[in-house]
Amino acid sequence: MNIFAKAALAALAVTISAGAALAQYPDRPITMIVPFAAGGGTDATGRIIATLLEEKLGQPVNVENRTGAGGLVGHEALKAAAPDGYTIGILTTELSMFQPVGSGQITYEDFTLIGLYNADPSAVYVKADSPYQTIADLVAAVKDNPTPLRASGATYGGLNHVTWVSLVQAVGAPVEKAMWVPTDGASASLQLLASGAIDVSVSQLPEAQALVDAGEIRPLVYLGSERNAKAADVPAITEALGFEFAISGWRGLGAPKGIPDDIRDRLVTVFEEIVASPQFNEVMDGRNYGVVFEGGADFDAYLKTRAEAFNAAISSAGIKAN
Repeated sequence: MNIFAKAALAALAVTISAGAALAQYPDRPITMIVPFAAGGGTDATGRIIATLLEEKLGQPVNVENRTGAGGLVGHEALKAAAPDGYTIGILTTELSMFQPVGSGQITYEDFTLIGLYNADPSAVYVKADSPYQTIADLVAAVKDNPTPLRASGATYGGLNHVTWVSLVQAVGAPVEKAMWVPTDGASASLQLLASGAIDVSVSQLPEAQALVDAGEIRPLVYLGSERNAKAADVPAITEALGFEFAISGWRGLGAPKGIPDDIRDRLVTVFEEIVASPQFNEVMDGRNYGVVFEGGADFDAYLKTRAEAFNAAISSAGIKAN
């Protein structure tokens, strides 16, 4: 056999081997990076997805909480992982914000996008015995002087911070005087609120529900245009204050940029099946998380729009990384 024939056979063997490897995906455990700490909404929804992915793919999906810098550490870890389909991760609203805030240059374009699965407005909370009985009471205090009001909801420059300063700005108060106490996540901020260490917290409804049920904190307003069906006694901001408020959080599934097309397509298909499944919707609805699916290119288009919206809000509010 001449050298050219041997080379052709060797190339064919490599092609067959690679095709078999793709066809067998996954043949070992998968790591899912969650960029926030255990106890928050990103961790809770990520673990639901990990469990259902295990059932669909037939391999363990091990969750790793890679926390720090308001989600930047986890997103950077996912970006840097090998693009082989064996590391995936939860992408969050902060990815729309790192660049305009100036905390990092990473954007949605640095990832292979699998699918959007959740989008929710936040709510504004106070301690149960707070003197602010309504959102109108809180707004009056903000207008008078926002500085004494210690607010939190996670990192500086993150979704809840942008939500708070956008609200301060919307009611006509000076944004530069608004105080923000940064933490590693909504769960930590809500604990500070319950202890009386801060005055206001911005969080999504499911993240705060346990403390609301325990009678330690209470919501003043839901930052959507209509009331949430599972918190029907909480007024929506449109009815309470008479204006629309467009800031809301999102979560999706992604992978390092450049994973093989076959693996990406399989993950998109499986993930769409998961988000449409009764099991996923029952759990998400039971915890009051909104379910929205946008896969592949549609997720890319969604994030392009989100990046533009957050860039405008952050620029208007004057938020920059310290």
